[in-house]
Amino acid sequence: MPSPQAVHDAPARADVWATGNAHCQVRYQVLAEAEPDLLCRLLNLFALQFLTPRQVQAQQDDGLLSIAIELDGLSWHRAQVIAEKMRNLISVCSVALQPTQGAQLRSAQIAG
Repeated sequence: MPSPQAVHDAPARADVWATGNAHCQVRYQVLAEAEPDLLCRLLNLFALQFLTPRQVQAQQDDGLLSIAIELDGLSWHRAQVIAEKMRNLISVCSVALQPTQGAQLRSAQIAG
């Protein structure tokens, strides 16, 4: 059996669709029906890509869940693909994707 440390040292999964694209930090804003398994289904989309969110916040109000998920280490293209997969989940009403402030600053530093 591999040691637990081997799991933490695994490299990030390469983005084969956009190998030349720089990685960015993004924030997903999800509005969905309050289903018991929804958070697991959303987070599984990242787990399948070997990505771990930096922050997850969820709040239930009137039968709806408002969820914010922040993470980095993925290209903008991959972030958009994951957002589209979120939109395809039955109980999801809307998904907004935006780069976070840190990602915008890094882009400006790279360009300038």
